[in-house]
Amino acid sequence: MNAVTIPRPQDLNGLDDESFRAVVRRFLAENYPPELRNPPKRLHWSENKVWYHKLAEKGWLCPGWPQEYGGLGLSPGKLIILTEEYERHGVARTNDHGIIMLGPLVIKYGTEAQKQRFLPKILTGEHIWCQGYSEPNSGSDLASLRTEAVLDGDHYVVNGQKTWTTLASDANWIFLLVRTDKQAKKQEGISFLLVDMKTPGITVKPIINLEMHDEFCETFFDNVRVPRENLVGQPNKGWDMAKALLSFERIFLGSPRQSAYALARLKQLAETMGVAEEPAFRDRYAQLRLDLDDLKALYGRFVEVLKQGRSLGPDVSMLKVFQSELFQRITDTMLEIAGENAGLLEPIGGNLNLNPTGQYIQARPTSIYGGTNEIQRNIIAKNVLELPG
Repeated sequence: MNAVTIPRPQDLNGLDDESFRAVVRRFLAENYPPELRNPPKRLHWSENKVWYHKLAEKGWLCPGWPQEYGGLGLSPGKLIILTEEYERHGVARTNDHGIIMLGPLVIKYGTEAQKQRFLPKILTGEHIWCQGYSEPNSGSDLASLRTEAVLDGDHYVVNGQKTWTTLASDANWIFLLVRTDKQAKKQEGISFLLVDMKTPGITVKPIINLEMHDEFCETFFDNVRVPRENLVGQPNKGWDMAKALLSFERIFLGSPRQSAYALARLKQLAETMGVAEEPAFRDRYAQLRLDLDDLKALYGRFVEVLKQGRSLGPDVSMLKVFQSELFQRITDTMLEIAGENAGLLEPIGGNLNLNPTGQYIQARPTSIYGGTNEIQRNIIAKNVLELPG
């Protein structure tokens, strides 16, 4: 490791894959705060902003952005390696909606004025973004959303509600899918708006989950006036942009990271509880390990598609289904062997690696967020297997 030097950000794309992997490991070893490795919960801005600013200072904050906009301009293959090494090191997610979702969308669809206005403030951390997609009764069927934006002179007037707005209490800007044409087919009447969270009429209410954590929020809009120039792309064409972001989200949600981490913790828990050598546990553990190997192989197949510069197809939905259900099976087993400790929200004996209840609770919503597994199976049935509707 000591022999590895960290080249300038603009030189990273020229490295072969193994050299690049070594550089990322060196970068993390030298720069990532050790106290933030493998956090048991999603961190708030107050907890991760030091790392956010460190990434920005080193030029590593937006690895997928083109270099002319302050990114590293990494190829899809290099981005996958970067993600793998972040996961291996236990790097916490930052408030990254602006980095991985909004930034690429503005670069592709935004006006030059929008690029100059919004992209630099993501790099500095002046703008922290959240995503306004899901609504009550319009989560899995996102295209049925009802939050409305009516053009009134030079402003859109927004009314409605978003839910499961991740880290909305940390954000000062939100990107919204809104209905701008109630007469059009549901996918064709949606637009994409950028909204300052300080605008009068916006109310954010945290949702406390079973772990007593407030990662998610409800966000309400009551006659919120949004400047017309904050519309990205063409009116009523926001659905196509939203789908582009969801494709990336599905491979991200299908990463084996969660299941691999949970399986390692399951083994440690079994040793602590004295059941690691029992035949019934060994049989269950072997099956879960084989399932994880299958998931890694499937993930690798989709990664190879990205490395070749090709777009992912609807079959990527298989990843999200496989990963979420495997994560749940692993954590089900954790709870079964944890005994009386299964009722504790805190880690066993203060050991953060022995947190079966926390892992179990984190696994529950994985088959719901990012599009429920029922919706993912419908996508596979219709667009891959070509089954009748």
